[in-house]
Amino acid sequence: MLDTAFPRIQGDVGNPSTWPFAVRYAVVEGATPQAIVRDDPEPFVQAFVDAGHRLVDGGCTGIATTCGFLALIRPRLAQALRVPVAASALEQAAQVQAALPPGQRVGILTISAASLTRAHLDRAGVPRDSVIVGVEDSSFARTILDNRASLDVASARADLVAAARRVTAQVPEIGALLLECTNMVPYAPDIQRATGRPVYSIYTYLRWFHEALAPTQFDALD
Repeated sequence: MLDTAFPRIQGDVGNPSTWPFAVRYAVVEGATPQAIVRDDPEPFVQAFVDAGHRLVDGGCTGIATTCGFLALIRPRLAQALRVPVAASALEQAAQVQAALPPGQRVGILTISAASLTRAHLDRAGVPRDSVIVGVEDSSFARTILDNRASLDVASARADLVAAARRVTAQVPEIGALLLECTNMVPYAPDIQRATGRPVYSIYTYLRWFHEALAPTQFDALD
C-alpha cells in the first residue's frame, strides 16, 4: 500500500471494510502518490517486493497494490513473490474490451493522464484504441496526489461524475468505463448512474481475483 495521509473512506482499496473478505496491508514507506504517479516508482521496487514477502510469509496467497500506476512493476513483483499479483485495475481492460459489442471502446478515467504513459498501458495490456481521460485538475486529484489529510467527498463525486459524463458525451462509442485510480471506487455507483455504462475498477478486479484464491463454498455440495 502507498504511504498516504488522505482519508480512505469505505470503498477505497485501503479501507479493510471495503472488502467482503479478509485483507492484510503492508505500507511501503516513502511511496507517496507523488512519488509513484508523478515521479518514478523505480526506487521503490525492492521495497514493494519486501512488503510483498512480509505478506506472503504471513499467509497471503495473492498480492494486490493500491495504485494503478504500479502496473509497471507487476512482472517483477510476480517473479519475486511467486504468488498471483494484481497490480492495477488497468489489467482488466482487455477483458472488458472483449465483452463489449463490436464498435464499442473502453473509456479509462485516470487520476493523471499526463503521467499515464504508453509503457503503463502496454504493460497492463490496455487496448490501443481505449479512450483516456485524466482528472488531474480536479479537487479529487489534488487531494490524492498532494496527499492531503482531508477529503471533500461531495466535490470528489462531482469531479468524477462530470469527467465521466463529458467523455461519454464526446465519445459515445465508449461502452464501459474503467477506473484506473483505486481511490475512485466509492464513486462508481454515481458514475454508472450518470453515464449508463458499466463501471470497472480495482474493486471488480479484486473480487474476481480473490474468488479464484478462495472459491465460494456452496451449501448444496456439503
